[in-house]
Amino acid sequence: MATRKRKRSAGKANLSKERKKSPYFDVPFRPWRNNYPKYEIANEQMLEDIHDASMQILENTGMRFQDEEAMELWEKAGAKVDRKTQHVWIDRGLLMDLIKKAPSEFTFRARNPERNQRVGGNNVANLSAAGCVFISDLEGGRRPGQREDLITLGKLIQMTNTIHVGPIMTVVMHDVPVHEKHLDGYWLGATLSDKPQMGVSHGRVITGDVIKMAKIIHGEDLRPEDGPVTGGVINVNSPLVYDDRMLGGMMTFAKHGQFTVVTPFILSGANSPITILGAIAQQNAEALAGIALLQLVREGAPCVYGGFATNVDMKSGAPSFGTPEGAWALMLGAQLARFYGVPYRGSGTLNTSNVVDGQAMNESMWSLWPCIMSHTNLIFHSAGWLESGLTHSLEKFVIDAENLAMMQHFLAGPETGPDAFALKQIDEIGPAGHHFGTEHTQARFTNAFYPPFLHDRRNNGQWLAEGGEDIVVRANKLWKQVIRNYEEPAFDSNTKQALQEFVAARTKELEGVDLYD
Repeated sequence: MATRKRKRSAGKANLSKERKKSPYFDVPFRPWRNNYPKYEIANEQMLEDIHDASMQILENTGMRFQDEEAMELWEKAGAKVDRKTQHVWIDRGLLMDLIKKAPSEFTFRARNPERNQRVGGNNVANLSAAGCVFISDLEGGRRPGQREDLITLGKLIQMTNTIHVGPIMTVVMHDVPVHEKHLDGYWLGATLSDKPQMGVSHGRVITGDVIKMAKIIHGEDLRPEDGPVTGGVINVNSPLVYDDRMLGGMMTFAKHGQFTVVTPFILSGANSPITILGAIAQQNAEALAGIALLQLVREGAPCVYGGFATNVDMKSGAPSFGTPEGAWALMLGAQLARFYGVPYRGSGTLNTSNVVDGQAMNESMWSLWPCIMSHTNLIFHSAGWLESGLTHSLEKFVIDAENLAMMQHFLAGPETGPDAFALKQIDEIGPAGHHFGTEHTQARFTNAFYPPFLHDRRNNGQWLAEGGEDIVVRANKLWKQVIRNYEEPAFDSNTKQALQEFVAARTKELEGVDLYD
């Protein structure tokens, strides 16, 4: 009888705890600034050597630009161009003159100005995992992404204050026709969240539609001097190829003063040399060539140097994420971006685990900490990434959000000033006392330390008595609570209607159209 009574009491405690609003909602939304010293692993000579190696690649080996407009721009600028093979060789003097025109910082504007993010310098902004083919959670398991999943993730992103940029293509919508995906994805991102909005940079047609939607939201006159309102990621087809889709997207964004994250996809030992310095020299050459091209399209076009280099597993040939080599690459990339005076993009929770487990979190921290230590400006894939990016996990999203909240607390730094030393209280308590009841403690006990919303600090007996749930089960309950508490941000009704009408009309126009022609 006594045992049954204890179980009933534990059940009531669990119910009461579930109904209580989580500290998740108390984490403030604020821009991050990293005022700690920059951790740099390359000395001045190593940086010069990497730079020289990259210049030799561009001057002697050259790159392929599979787009007529891009080749014409390079030719007019004075680069050596072979139109037949689409090959371009770039002199280091020309390249560096162009790189100097790229801005070192810019403001990424949101439709809610209070959510604007400064990109560059000591500023840090987090973005959710994106581009995932699958979605997973405890009940549904791993499955192809659907439109409803993008909505769920959009709500999570809006309600998670340590994610600074709104949702766009966080998961592939397999139930939405190809010609609608970019329209519907941007519409959902713009309505579900009032944070800054990334776009899609796949060719001229898709990127052009993103620009048109951005103009509806922010006004027809997207003045470059005000800062971009959207942007996209382009991936170099490493080694040394820019394809027509990526070139069309990045040049379209640049023409309209929007930004591009130029990101070579480097796998050391596969599409780059197996040595990390060789891989980074190639990454550097590829990234700089793209940033320079953007300046040919529009002088001062905002851009970000993207770092996404890691090693492959030499037993299987598969990408390996969250490795020491990947950490070196992240940190070297950040140092090189500063060397050239442009903002830097890294990735925060990369891992190769197939489930939300210790490996997933260990490897994620091997990505997040190097980003923070090296002063990364845009941290992509900061929450939810699983299975080498194939899967977006809802449980891992909120587990990662715990790490981000702790990182936000860490970046704020400890309390300072004379009262922080509490010398009066130390003197009053003296040897062998305790500080639980002092006025100093009582004035601070509610906010002195980071309050976890997922990490469990109960002792084993209490934990077992109250259900013995592991962090994944707790995370499952939490993301559902976040969704239940979702609040749709305000959106001007006329603007929203105009955007909806554009999406509907454009969807009909694009039916049967080759978006990449």
